[in-house]
Amino acid sequence: MAETEIKKLSIIIPAYNEIKTIEELIEKVEAVKLPLLKEIIVVDDCSTDGTAEVLVKLGGKKENLKIILSRKNGGKGSALKSGFFAATGDIIIIQDADLEYDPEEYGILIEPMLLGKADVVYGSRFFTGKAKRVLYFWHISANLFLTFLSNLLTGLTLTDMETGYKAFRREVVDSFKSDIRAKRFGIEPEITAKIAKGKWRIYEVGISYYGRTYTEGKKISWKDGIAAIWHIVRFNLFK
Repeated sequence: MAETEIKKLSIIIPAYNEIKTIEELIEKVEAVKLPLLKEIIVVDDCSTDGTAEVLVKLGGKKENLKIILSRKNGGKGSALKSGFFAATGDIIIIQDADLEYDPEEYGILIEPMLLGKADVVYGSRFFTGKAKRVLYFWHISANLFLTFLSNLLTGLTLTDMETGYKAFRREVVDSFKSDIRAKRFGIEPEITAKIAKGKWRIYEVGISYYGRTYTEGKKISWKDGIAAIWHIVRFNLFK
């Protein structure tokens, strides 16, 4: 894709019970200065803490903000699938709603695409000299192991397969969005397996990471880590 063809960026934000951060996050996304039009799509995954009500109010005030309200909780994968189908941008970014990733780094994430070199860009929390909050040893170890296992089966050399910051050219998303099956956090290895099979040009860039503790609202657990092993095997070795 030539640089001149990239005119619009879609930011997909899956949200579940993020009333403490969702309004601040949207303000941060809106404040990012880029040479592109921005489309913000928030998919509320049937929150029970008032997140949906906040989003409905914001959606009525902001022209570039699309709100999708799920009727039942389907998980991150389900929310992203809805967002992918609603997106109209030339580049699509995934942005978690919890402020662990800084919207000010969108420029870093999409630069390889604007230069016409990349189809997919992963923002790595490990391939970086940027700020990173020091948190759980076993959580980091699990991420590194899952990335290793994924690389073993995909043939890629990623340093952070589980990152919440991923950017895609539109045609990449169009190639896999109808076939998404993972409902929860298995969406990360599923997307990685699909883009590896698609032979797209994949880049990594270093990003900052302002991680949360479980008391601050972090949702992924050891059960999701175990499930991710199955998802890596499933989506790489089976159709």
